[in-house]
Amino acid sequence: MEDYIIRATGDNEHIRAFAAYTRSTVEEARKAHNLSPVASAALGRLLTAGAMMGVMLKGENDLMTLQIKCDGPIQGLTVTADADGHVKGYAINPAVMLPVRERDHKLDVSGAVGKGYLRVIRDMGLKEPYIGETELVTGEIAEDVTYYFAQSEQTPSTVGLGVLMDKENFVAHAGGFIVQLMPDAPESTIDRLEYNLQNVKSVTGLYNSGKKPEDLLDILLEGLSLHILDRKEVSFKCDCNVSKIEAALISIGKKELNELIDSGEEIEMGCQFCGKKYKVTNEKLKQLYEEAL
Repeated sequence: MEDYIIRATGDNEHIRAFAAYTRSTVEEARKAHNLSPVASAALGRLLTAGAMMGVMLKGENDLMTLQIKCDGPIQGLTVTADADGHVKGYAINPAVMLPVRERDHKLDVSGAVGKGYLRVIRDMGLKEPYIGETELVTGEIAEDVTYYFAQSEQTPSTVGLGVLMDKENFVAHAGGFIVQLMPDAPESTIDRLEYNLQNVKSVTGLYNSGKKPEDLLDILLEGLSLHILDRKEVSFKCDCNVSKIEAALISIGKKELNELIDSGEEIEMGCQFCGKKYKVTNEKLKQLYEEAL
């Protein structure tokens, strides 16, 4: 199954909903950063949330960034997404290893994340981006995004996210959903939605049984007049290039550039988001130094 997001409404637009399948996207991130299983689960959940929040954006050049700053061994996560289903991200410590939790034998994402906060940055081309920030409530990410919507955007929401790893530690399934209530939603709609949510115990469990995002929405919005609006492909895509790497080098300052030049060697720069390596010759460093003057 290819990666995609379904955008929908329910109950005469009293509900808006998103359901995503992101296995290939998360697997690409796993390979790019050589992620451990628990890092794959943590970053995969945030990538899925970011992709769905990205398609909420209106402008084609708008960007959504989700940052988790935390005290757990994963040290932090960053994801950036656009309105076209392109998403990228990284974990500060991609090699973090933790034993599975004894209580449910699942990957210990909350243990990897620990305490901290979630920051959401919407860059809509204005002078200043919109920034919202909330504390992490569980470190499981889905509940933390749910809390962010309630506290920072005053939008009652339910978020479900999951990443299932296989025995060889490849990504077997990944995906999630976001369901949001509009301000004028009647009590009967809220009650039915709460009832339906009880039927979704595990997103990846549903996908593992052969279900698709459309099936997930059928369950979530059963009896609530589901209306599918569109379908958008999702992919792990980074827009890094040589020009951006050179601009980053110029930004470090003349003193630091001069020290790199004095080494007389070629340097290698890596992109945090996708792991791609760029080599910069000493001659190019001298040219960049001249441009920085």
